[in-house]
Formats: sequence, structure tokens, C-alpha cells
Amino acid sequence: MRFSHFFSLSVSRFFVSLFIFWSTLAYGQNTANPPIQLALIEGMSGPFANTGEAVLRNLVWAVERVNARGGVTTSEGKRLLVLNRYDSKGQSEEALTSLRSAIDAGAQYIFQGNSSANASALIDAIQKHNDREPNKRVVFLNYAAVDPALTQEKCNFWHFRFDAHADMRMTALMQVLKQDTKLKSVYLIGQDYSFGQSVLKEAKQQLEKLRPDVQILAEELHPMGRVKDFLPYASKIKASGAQAVITGNWGNDLSLLVKAAKDVGFEGKFYTFYGNSLGAPAAIGDAGVGKVLAVAEWMPNVPGADSLKLYQSFKQRFDKPSEDYLHLRMQLMMEALAQAIEKAGKSDPLAVAFQLEKADVSLGGQRGRMRAQDHQFQQPLVVAMMAKQGTAEVPFDVEGSGYGFRVIKQFKASEVELPSTCKMNRPN
Repeated sequence: MRFSHFFSLSVSRFFVSLFIFWSTLAYGQNTANPPIQLALIEGMSGPFANTGEAVLRNLVWAVERVNARGGVTTSEGKRLLVLNRYDSKGQSEEALTSLRSAIDAGAQYIFQGNSSANASALIDAIQKHNDREPNKRVVFLNYAAVDPALTQEKCNFWHFRFDAHADMRMTALMQVLKQDTKLKSVYLIGQDYSFGQSVLKEAKQQLEKLRPDVQILAEELHPMGRVKDFLPYASKIKASGAQAVITGNWGNDLSLLVKAAKDVGFEGKFYTFYGNSLGAPAAIGDAGVGKVLAVAEWMPNVPGADSLKLYQSFKQRFDKPSEDYLHLRMQLMMEALAQAIEKAGKSDPLAVAFQLEKADVSLGGQRGRMRAQDHQFQQPLVVAMMAKQGTAEVPFDVEGSGYGFRVIKQFKASEVELPSTCKMNRPN
């Protein structure tokens, strides 16, 4: 079947909310049914704008794939998905303002992830809204806010997380770290908010359990998104004599940190959550080869024909090196939503939420399932080491930097699944 694709983007980095309209129309398709409204609330300006834009590309592509097959099938017939973009500027108050705008515009499904603090605020606001206006309920799909509390003590029926939370990521990293018998000292550093704090807490707990012989020389939190010069922090890291750094930093806070560490001559390892992320490999350069580790649900050099095919399709859609960052979990998230809508037979958020609890989806050789108890997605994780592109193990780099990540260990979903203390209140 031949499809005609229409994509229009209204861009203004200076307004509170930005709007993106996308639809795919099949020739001869009945378009009488209204589209299902999705809203992305994310920082599209400010210090983490590049990460917001990366999310946007991933969600646009995910929506395109669903719409290219005619949309989702409901009892009313086929319905397309429409994605609207709102700029939170990385701030909780702006995120809440965007939420109100999105709901007023008819959004039923809210997407956010690049801040656990913003996610927490949205969870509370969505619960209050859904209680107050049951005929205008919304569901929150979280792709990157990984503070464990969001699916533990703050677990909420309307919130679904599709990324591994911080403790799960740390579990994978520590399984690699504990094999590094030469490692005797570490420096802990992170962003001073709920996520960064939880990373340092879990690192200490797991080190005590798995590697009590490793000395924690220092632990430090810094303002999130406000540090322009990390040289003072990097100097302290080098002066401490630490053999490795453990950090959950992301975005520019990671890129600037590792660049500063390189500049001061730090030669230790970096055990990171996001060392493979935008800007980081290019900033690190040769100094990171064999020293920077990262953990994710997927990376481009994960072996397998299905993985390769999916990544090549993404690169065809976004062919600029600066746009080269595929989040497989976001693709699985959109597939889970489409699956849930079709099983519910309608877009009603309550009915869809009950189906999302049972989501079980596969794409690119990766399978994930939603755990109903706490709405924490369970999927495999991978730990990889920074390396130069060009070997059989590293055919792909990151952003045209010449550096990619060599997979050193893959974990089954069951190997990184952790128990939950969630006691969820469910709608009647």
C-alpha cells in the first residue's frame, strides 16, 4: 500500500508551548474518526534542549510507524495518532502549565521523562485532575524519569514507566564493576535532585554489598543544569586519587563533567548511566576508550539482525549525525500504547490503562512487559564500553564522533528485575 506522509512543525523556541502536528493518511482511508491526541511535555529550550529534541525525534518516528499502518483499530474504526509538543524548559512549574494546556487541547496521553522532579509533579497533578474530572482523564507515559520512588512509594495507577529505574541500572553496572578486581577506590558525583540523590544512595548500598573492599573517597552533589565549568569538580576527582567515577549525570551535566575530567588528566574509569548519550563520546574523545562504561536497554552495537534493521531504518529517517540517537524503549512504549488502545477497543484512558498494565511488546529483537503491581516496565539491559568505531564489535559510532560502545554484558529482564514496595490505589 502506498502512503502519503504529511509532517508539519511549528517551531518557536521562545514560547512556553511548542506544537508539532503530524499525521499519516492512507489513500482512500476514511478519516472521519478524530485522531487520538498525545502530548509531549519536555524541555525543548534551556540547558537540556538537545535531549528534548532527541526525545521528540524518537516519538515522531514512533507515531509515524503506527500511523503508516493505518493508525490504531478501535470499535469506531481506524484512528490516527497526533503528537503535540510543549516546552517545559526543564522546569516543574512550566511542566504543570504545559499539562493544563495539553489537557485543554484534548490530550489523553502525556509523555515526559527528562526529569524525575518534573515527573513527580506531573504524577501528583494528573491524579488530582483525574479525580476532579473523570470524563477528561489522562494517562502518563514516562520514558526516562528513573527515580525509583516513582514506582515505589509514589507509585500511581495513571503513571507507567518504560525505562529501567536507577536501582535497576545500578544493578547492571555493579555486576560489571564487581568483576574489576583492580578497582579499589571510587568518587561518587551526581546532580542535586531526587534522581541524582537516589543514584548515589544506591551506589553506596550496592558497593557495600558487592565490593566492600572498594573505598568511597568522596560523594558530591552539584546544582542540576547550572554548572558551566566543571573544572573545579574534575580537579577534586583527580586530587582524590580515585580510580573510577560513578555518576548518573545526563545531558550537558555529563558532557561537561567528562570533558573537564579529560582536561585535568583524570585517567580513571567512568561508570555512567548515560555515557553513550548525546555529546558525551565526542567530548570525551580518546581518553574514554576502554574507560567509559554506560548502561541502557539497548545500544546500536547490540548484536542481532532485528536490532540492526531497526537502527538502519531510524538512520534513514534521521540521517544527520547530530540526530543519531535511537531510544528503543520509546519505540516499545508507543507500541505498548497502540496495543493497549486496540485491546481496549477505544481511547478511553481508564480502559487503556487497564490494558497497559498487561502490555507485552517486541521490537528490534527487544521484548518488554509491563509489571502490573507498580507499572514498571521490565526489559533486558546492556552494559557497554566506549571504543573506537570500526571493529566488528563497534560498527556504529555516536553522532558521527568516531566513538561507539562495545557491548560487554547483556542482562535478561529477569536478572535486573527488582522487587517493589508499591501499594497502588486503583480506580473503582
